[in-house]
Amino acid sequence: MTDLRKTVEEFWAAAEARDWDAFAGTLVEDVAYEAPLSRERVRGREAYVRFNREFPGDWHVRVERIVAEPGQAVSWIRFTLGDEVNIGISFFTGDERGLITGVTDFWPDPYEPPANRAHLTERF
Repeated sequence: MTDLRKTVEEFWAAAEARDWDAFAGTLVEDVAYEAPLSRERVRGREAYVRFNREFPGDWHVRVERIVAEPGQAVSWIRFTLGDEVNIGISFFTGDERGLITGVTDFWPDPYEPPANRAHLTERF
């Protein structure tokens, strides 16, 4: 089995570089993308590339961490658009060639912690 971790690294590098041909090269033809929090689904390589290519603004992505095993990988990314910073967690599945067959994205909203546990934590 080819290393899915390397493919995920290439996926994010291509997204940051806006190299949509290289981005497409990390995906199988019938890739499936899902965003459970917004209940969106995109089917197929062409549609998924377009979905990313047409995202508005001068956004940037930085990989914080990738954890992988054969056929599965998870990435934690920092996504910036202007002064806005978002954290994304992406779960990837792959085939025997190391190409991405599925992506499930979670984009949690930041929040202020409850005051009743402030004595137990420190902010960073």
